[in-house]
Amino acid sequence: MTTSNQPARRALIVIDVQQEYFTGRLPVTFPDPQISLANIGRAIDAATHAGTPVIVIQHDAPEGTPIFAVGSPGWELHDVVASRRHDVMFHKRLPGSFTGTGLEDWLREHQIDTLTVTGYMTNMCVDTTSRQAAHLGLRVEILSDATGTLDYANEVGSVTAEQVHTSTLTVLHSALAAVGTTDAWIATLGGDPLPASNLVASTQHAVATR
Repeated sequence: MTTSNQPARRALIVIDVQQEYFTGRLPVTFPDPQISLANIGRAIDAATHAGTPVIVIQHDAPEGTPIFAVGSPGWELHDVVASRRHDVMFHKRLPGSFTGTGLEDWLREHQIDTLTVTGYMTNMCVDTTSRQAAHLGLRVEILSDATGTLDYANEVGSVTAEQVHTSTLTVLHSALAAVGTTDAWIATLGGDPLPASNLVASTQHAVATR
């Protein structure tokens, strides 16, 4: 992750805010989706006011696919995003927003060094995109209350949406991203990026609080 004393040259990325997560087969449950949606809208509005570019990502799946099939109701952007302006949109087919898209080239062209990540799901497309960005040398910020996920249960085990959300963001904050609230991020616009932890500090804190 890039480190610098210079003010962040940010772009806000809004990933997969599509109806599949609200009226479709993948209902987001934590944080409360109405809260995360409201914060996504606030983040877009604040970015627009500050002159920070807004990038929208939409996931495309082939016709007939159970989820995110292009043209289906679940594929449509939620009105919180569809009703607001953005600078550029990319369509993806895999969890990473950089894979098979022009996102990296666009960020380089606009001299962006800090990517602020919002959208869905915390542990899938947000996680993958954040890791990709960090590997490319970008600073990464994730707005913890402007993303979300759902419960999982399969042959391996079961975890709640809250557990998935918290564990994913805790790990990312320890090494690859700075995680903070929408309010905290808005307060930093035009200045320094959100503060991050590191692997050593996170591990030592865990040991000390056992």
